[in-house]
Amino acid sequence: MDTRRVVVTDEVVEIVERLKEENGELVFNQSGGCCDGTAPMCYAKSDFYVPSRNIKLGEICGCEFFIDKDQFEYFRHSQIIIDVKKESSAFGNSFSLEIDLGYQFITRSRIFTDEEYKEVEKEDLK
Repeated sequence: MDTRRVVVTDEVVEIVERLKEENGELVFNQSGGCCDGTAPMCYAKSDFYVPSRNIKLGEICGCEFFIDKDQFEYFRHSQIIIDVKKESSAFGNSFSLEIDLGYQFITRSRIFTDEEYKEVEKEDLK
């Protein structure tokens, strides 16, 4: 049973490792709307200021992953799954680093089972 709040696919691991080689330390932020819809955004750590209202949801590939407080409430009972798809002209204007490689990170989610959520709550209390 995997009760991490945020996980990634194997394809994301490959892309993130390439981005780390090219950009150094990275940080992720689950966008809350605005310019990039609700896409997970990847930045060089030195280029991103984490807003004080954001919550650290976890880490992916050794990189911190943040989410807006209001979005966290929406996803509280869910596991966020970060995936990637080949870029299309529909989203080629993103500020996220993977766009330059021809990809876009996307968010999927699944609801934790009652048993899993009990474990998640225990981890939250630590």
